[in-house]
Amino acid sequence: MISRKEARPIHYLRVDEKAFRKGHSHMTIVCDLMRSTVEHVSEERKKSSLEEYYRRLSPGQLESIRAIAMDMWEPYFTATMAHVPDAGAKIVHDKFHVMKYVNEAVDKVRKQENKALMAQGDNTLKGTKYLWLFRPENLPAKHQPTFDVLKASDLNVAKAWAMKENLQSLWDYMSPGWGRRFFKRWIKWIDRSGLKPMKRVGQLLLRHLENILTFCRHRITNGVAEGLNSKIMSIKRKACGYSNKDHFKTAIYFFCGGLDLYPRSV
Repeated sequence: MISRKEARPIHYLRVDEKAFRKGHSHMTIVCDLMRSTVEHVSEERKKSSLEEYYRRLSPGQLESIRAIAMDMWEPYFTATMAHVPDAGAKIVHDKFHVMKYVNEAVDKVRKQENKALMAQGDNTLKGTKYLWLFRPENLPAKHQPTFDVLKASDLNVAKAWAMKENLQSLWDYMSPGWGRRFFKRWIKWIDRSGLKPMKRVGQLLLRHLENILTFCRHRITNGVAEGLNSKIMSIKRKACGYSNKDHFKTAIYFFCGGLDLYPRSV
């Protein structure tokens, strides 16, 4: 299948993982964000999983890479730093992954507070999990009155939610310098909050800040990758799941790889 892919410059990449089946079985998927194609599928999510792709590229192709969106997963970061020229300025820990971690921290605050309230017979937070995770514009209208009261309260989760929503402003900055100033103010707010899940996620983002701020220069979005993810999940559902990873990889390349399937002259 790989032999049917045209060797060409690829400017914007996304590296992600995809669960092969429930549990801890994952695959590494690299896609071309400009052409909406899957360029590489490899077993597991190790450093070697991504290196397998980079080693396939010519020096010219590696040089042509302008930006790579990825999670803050150390093996992917290390592999990219080792193979892509000037990778430090090209790796983008994009909005989708950053906000995923922050949402998880908000939910931990909610769980802790709900447990404490329930022990006192207070059901205020019962059944509110998804209210705190919706983007405000996506919150169903029927839940708006309830959520308006909750987010204006003195609850810890309301404070954590406000911190999460405030961080959305980071993605509006076009200059890394101004983005850095904003983040420093935000992290001070987090540190003063006393909310341990928020402080932990704040420190995680601080450690990766330089490659979060690369978004100011390379404004890579998650739209293409989400479309490909949906297509991959559709392939999996139509085949009623795959018991063999190689068969699943072949199907991904066939339907999402942008392969040259025309007969070649001999």
